[in-house]
Amino acid sequence: MHASSRLSRHPSRHLSRRSLLAVAATAPLAAPMTAPPRTAPPEKITAQAWLLADQDTGKVLAAHRPHLRVAPASTLKMLFADTLLGRFERTEQYTVTDADLAGVPSGSSLVGVKAGITYTVEQLWQGVFLRSGNDAVQVLARMNGGVAKTVAQMRARAADLQALDTHVVSPDGYDHKGQLSSAYDLALIARHGLKNPDFRAYCGTRTARFPDDGGKTFGIENTDRLLSGTFGVTPYPGLIGVKNGYTSNAGNTFTGAATRAGRTLVVTVLHPESGHNAVYEETAALLDWGFGQGSSAHTGETLADPLSEGGAKVSRHVGDAAHAGSQASAADGGSGGPGGWGVLGGAGGVVALAAGTAYALRRRRAAAASPAASPAASPVAGSVEGSAESAEK
Repeated sequence: MHASSRLSRHPSRHLSRRSLLAVAATAPLAAPMTAPPRTAPPEKITAQAWLLADQDTGKVLAAHRPHLRVAPASTLKMLFADTLLGRFERTEQYTVTDADLAGVPSGSSLVGVKAGITYTVEQLWQGVFLRSGNDAVQVLARMNGGVAKTVAQMRARAADLQALDTHVVSPDGYDHKGQLSSAYDLALIARHGLKNPDFRAYCGTRTARFPDDGGKTFGIENTDRLLSGTFGVTPYPGLIGVKNGYTSNAGNTFTGAATRAGRTLVVTVLHPESGHNAVYEETAALLDWGFGQGSSAHTGETLADPLSEGGAKVSRHVGDAAHAGSQASAADGGSGGPGGWGVLGGAGGVVALAAGTAYALRRRRAAAASPAASPAASPVAGSVEGSAESAEK
């Protein structure tokens, strides 16, 4: 065999280190042509924090700042329901007194509970789920032994569910200093609640009749616009529920779940930039993406299972600003914005050694030349106490 033939079969033996690096530097230009296709959530998601997960597996498909602790508004009523549902029979009756309603915060959303009228437990829960009635929450809490006892039980339930970003101050989600939750926790709470047939039935109820004076009733409608299709929002096909909320401090908040082709997704959207309908529009967009392009996506995080049900204990520093920022998600590639690329569709590609070498060298040089990265956005430290809660009228 001629020497020239041997050289052509083993050219790498005769390349210098400088030549190898020169070849490597050009490799990333071709990498996107052979990399697997990537998919990202909708670019126009403006919410301060959001999360989309599979209801059955708990796998988080995509998220943006999922552990950012913010005021949850009435979405916290999901935890109230998950804690108290089953403690009373649906048909149990209770006659409301003035004392039962004395602690309802001024400006609260109300279903219209009145002293002197007898209600069934089922009717009170309808008032909670459909009209986000803080008056109905107050009565149920009093039936349960009082607000303080109920708050303690909700905190214990949150700990068991491993909703570690959540701190309960009142059972209704009203703005109080320190009343906090996160997109991750609210999705986790909804996921567990939906396993309860009563929870699932209540949150999916569109309309009901509610008792009034003189034995009369009046109609109430669910304030979840993706369910009821009111105020210009198109009902989302397959929507199960779950709970919406609004306060002047929290902005618009929403956790929903929907089923399509036998698969159920749960999503939380917290405080979009503008508009009462934006929270529903962005929820619908994320669900559409999850049922379509994002069906095989996974950030690597999974919603925890309750400790009491055999869930593995989650280790996380609660309220850590750096953690909240670092969880900006695979959906945005850690860029700090929801429109980045990071969720991969299909199997990961194999990166060429030369391309990886050049990329690593550029990263080291860039890191050495650039200033320290800015700290993650600090989580909300508290809520504005006493702001009015709207029933999304």
